[in-house]
Amino acid sequence: MVVVVVVAAAGDVYAALGNPSPGPLTSLGTSLLRLVADAAGVVCVGALAFAAFLSPPGKSGKLSADGYAATRTAAGAAVVWALAAAVLVPFDAADASGRPVSEAFHLTNLLVLVDAMEEPKAWLCVLAAALVVAVGAWCTLSWRSTVLWLGIAAVGLLPRAVAGHVSVGQWHDLATNSLVWHVIAAALWTGTLVALLFHVRRSGPVREVALQRYRRLATGCLVVLAVSGLVDGLALARPAGLFSGYGLLLGAKVAITAVLAVLIAAARRRTGTGRAALVAEVVALAGAMGVSAGLAHLVPPAFVADPATVGETVLGYDLPDPPTFARLLLDWRPDLLLGVLAVLAVVAYALGVRRLRKRGDAWPRGRTWAWTCGWATVLIATSSGVGKYSSGTFSMHMVTHMTLAMLAPVLLVLGGPITLALRALPVAGDGPAGPREWLVALLHSRFARLVAHPLVAAVVFVGSYYALYFSGLFGEAMLYHWAHQLMNLHFVVSGYVFFWLVIGVDRPPRTMPHLARLGMMFAVMPFHAFFGVILMNKQTVIAETFYRYLSLPWMPDLLTDQRLGGGIAWATGELPMIVVVVALLVQWGRHDDREAARLDRRFDQGEDDDFSAYNAMLAELAARRR
Repeated sequence: MVVVVVVAAAGDVYAALGNPSPGPLTSLGTSLLRLVADAAGVVCVGALAFAAFLSPPGKSGKLSADGYAATRTAAGAAVVWALAAAVLVPFDAADASGRPVSEAFHLTNLLVLVDAMEEPKAWLCVLAAALVVAVGAWCTLSWRSTVLWLGIAAVGLLPRAVAGHVSVGQWHDLATNSLVWHVIAAALWTGTLVALLFHVRRSGPVREVALQRYRRLATGCLVVLAVSGLVDGLALARPAGLFSGYGLLLGAKVAITAVLAVLIAAARRRTGTGRAALVAEVVALAGAMGVSAGLAHLVPPAFVADPATVGETVLGYDLPDPPTFARLLLDWRPDLLLGVLAVLAVVAYALGVRRLRKRGDAWPRGRTWAWTCGWATVLIATSSGVGKYSSGTFSMHMVTHMTLAMLAPVLLVLGGPITLALRALPVAGDGPAGPREWLVALLHSRFARLVAHPLVAAVVFVGSYYALYFSGLFGEAMLYHWAHQLMNLHFVVSGYVFFWLVIGVDRPPRTMPHLARLGMMFAVMPFHAFFGVILMNKQTVIAETFYRYLSLPWMPDLLTDQRLGGGIAWATGELPMIVVVVALLVQWGRHDDREAARLDRRFDQGEDDDFSAYNAMLAELAARRR
């Protein structure tokens, strides 16, 4: 499939980009190496997912025999992945520039090409992630370490995806976000299927558990692939390009997805899944990977037929008119990453509450409202007109920043999602570990204790403001959609961890007395206020190159807009801090009331901790004299 596509369309591809053809060795070699790298990355991610979640680990947290074998498969695939990524740095640089690969292997030329292009940089990031996973997966024996390497491997799949043809032109913001879901779902499905065929050789309960979990995973991945593939196809091909070569490959991918849906439906109707059915799924998924590799080599029709404006090149869309209340309220552009996460989080929470009430347990309505309102603010800040204009002006960006970092996390931590999950999820008992046991293991991991350390949480929460806006990092991040999304995700996570320690309903890995929590809040408040004051008095424009390049006609004075953003940061940041302090004092008072009631009950029952401790001390002294 890849060979046919590259050979048939090679001339048109380079002509459309205005580059000379680098020759069949470079073009065909690049596409085949991409296929090898993608396949190795998929096998690596899938094998680690199989070891962590499909093959039941032991009660001690150690991997099972099948899980241990899967991690060795992942380590070997990571080595192949790293080698392919290393070779692809010069190959992809030569292919994108229209030069023979022999020229790219010269160190001077290679450094120039890598500095000028994004895709070779992406392969360097993939190389780093693959090397880390290769070493870690080879040495790991525990479930927690396996989850860590799985996370790094999944992240390693993304640089190449977000730096490809989806990262430029009209609608690239939607295409990039949907491709993130697409890549992760495809890797999990294909990789776990390969690992299932390789490592589940024994019959009995272990095999049945693995097959049952695989069916659920495959069904979810199928839905994600279908929806995300539809979004990417419409964004990159457009209706006018559906009858081009690019559109024909999209049609082939749709047909393969339909075949996979039939196979999954047939497998769910049977009590067991035969090896032949699994092999048929592997063949279909391999064909889909080949089609994807061919699509990656072709230029999307929309890129040529409808050239993008400056705004569409940078943001994915134009902002011809200034923001008004009506536009901020009604002009929605969905964020397919944080927006989808918000919807899924509310649905999952509602299902957990429903399960508790079905068995007769109560759950405070205030927590449900807090959780729902928290994710609603995330949705509004990223998908409404506020989120749309936040990419074009500093003042609206600061509104989004403060909402994601200050307002939404305060509401989310009051929802108590971890407590709800621990109460709603079933206990495994004598059976294999499930989601509840996985959550408990993650909460007690060293990584969780490090992230939830008060000093680390406070420094990351406040220090990231200064590091982002006063170092030039903000201007670089705004040039790339993936960096902008990563920045928004950081705001939510860092704010959640900080306020979790201060007023969170859930018990953190490191508990603090209320006086220490209050001191933590008072220690952070001056730094946040200083940040807003510095922005209001700064004489130079932050990210000036980006905003000048965007050159919105209704935004002539960037410095005034920046000072407005500083005022927004100061005002909207201090008000939530005051609310948090009030909430903390209320929680402190309620805690003291509960503690006093508990001591009164013990005293009424004839128990007194202080009196018992005093008697124990006297008895110990008497024993020492004897």
